[in-house]
Amino acid sequence: MNQLTPCTPPPKKYQPKGLTILHEDKDILVIDKPSGLLTVGSDRNKSRTAHYLLNDYVRKGNPKSRHRVYVVHRLDQATSGLLLFAKSEAAKTFLQDNWEQTEKHYLAIVHGQMTKSQGMITTYLTENKANNVYSTADANTGKLAKTAYTVIKEKKGFSLVDIHLLTGRKHQIRVHFAESGHPVVGDQKYGDELRSSKRLMLHSKALTFTHPFSKKRMAFVSATPEDFVRIIA
Repeated sequence: MNQLTPCTPPPKKYQPKGLTILHEDKDILVIDKPSGLLTVGSDRNKSRTAHYLLNDYVRKGNPKSRHRVYVVHRLDQATSGLLLFAKSEAAKTFLQDNWEQTEKHYLAIVHGQMTKSQGMITTYLTENKANNVYSTADANTGKLAKTAYTVIKEKKGFSLVDIHLLTGRKHQIRVHFAESGHPVVGDQKYGDELRSSKRLMLHSKALTFTHPFSKKRMAFVSATPEDFVRIIA
């Protein structure tokens, strides 16, 4: 695979506190987001977000600067891992228009032992007024969602799973595994009633995409979080 040679990330003392920049060039930023950090602002929290921190970073603390970053995709607040931002409207548009060609892999620790060591979960997802996502048999009201998975390791009632996300619907991975009887560990919203972990055990592990201007393929991998290792080691 052809890859761009990543620019050297800024020294730690210049990086925004609370996230890690893995790659930066004049068109894009690739970061490693910790669990608990919002991607973009909410009504309750407008400043403690990856988007806000990166805007402040590219503006070098000058709120009047015209520099800004653009959101390409999002991760749930409780999900950690790779997140891609654009530095221009043109870069954002290209990346979003070609998002189906972007390869996205996640790590998850789920409850129980999967019936098959690998497989595909395909449903139509919709959302109710309480903001809960669920599968529906009605293709007219739901959006097609496809999740491929491979079991990496099983231990003590848990399974470590590599997930190839083929579509990017809201809460897709969490809903698909919960409805399969194997909720993601720590997912109190979709079925982990035991509260087996303080954090959601879902991590954006690998991201491969086409650079918006060089048109070369770029690939990034995030290290497996230490709390994943502690549970499944």
